Amino acid sequence: MKCYGAYDYWMSHTAGDAYFRTVGLTPAHIAYFHAMPAWVTAVWALGVWGAVAGSVLLLLRSRWAFAAFAASLAGLLVSLVYTYGLSNGAELAGAQGVIMNLVITAGALFFLWFARRMARRGVLR
Repeated sequence: MKCYGAYDYWMSHTAGDAYFRTVGLTPAHIAYFHAMPAWVTAVWALGVWGAVAGSVLLLLRSRWAFAAFAASLAGLLVSLVYTYGLSNGAELAGAQGVIMNLVITAGALFFLWFARRMARRGVLR
């Protein structure tokens, strides 16, 4: 799950429209991505790369995994505020997008909880 987010972010920024078309995005979706403000791209990056860092730190048994997952969750939540509250992202996402975002949020919450639990148990140093 964490690797797909990083792949999607990377491909969105390196392959652009060609990548968007290969994953089935419509011209309206592509225009939405081009119109995103820089701060939204920044919080998207925080969400994605925070999750990747948290995963690596968890594997390394570092106590910093919790902070990375917390930053990732913060980035995700701010991007959801933009998508569902400040833009027309909700209508573009449809029901499938809502489900996907719920699954991603559940995963982020799980990893945050798990890192906290492992830190409290002394597994993370």
